[in-house]
Amino acid sequence: QVQLVESGGGLVQPGGSLRLSCTASGSIFRINTMAWFRQAPGKQREWVARIQPDYNTNHADSVKGRFAIDRDNAKNVVYLHMSGLEREDTDDYYCNPYPPLSYWGQGTQVTVSS
Repeated sequence: QVQLVESGGGLVQPGGSLRLSCTASGSIFRINTMAWFRQAPGKQREWVARIQPDYNTNHADSVKGRFAIDRDNAKNVVYLHMSGLEREDTDDYYCNPYPPLSYWGQGTQVTVSS
């Protein structure tokens, strides 16, 4: 059974930091590259960052140097460490394997505002 549960979002001021967490079912976590995506209302979902099982990472240019993806293979958790947040980072954030499944969790909302 596929399980993706995101958490950690909230309201933060520009320049602030957040850490998002995603717990994934073991069956899809251990063998897969995991990724974070984000989507604003009325816009297409976009890829933010991904991490391979061997911890090799890639980040979208828009977040490079500000966000960092990480994973804990023992706990089946993938993190997104966000710093230097900008208003343009306001979105719903989702985790999924990369490439993504057709199933998506409920996401976690990040709002960057003063």
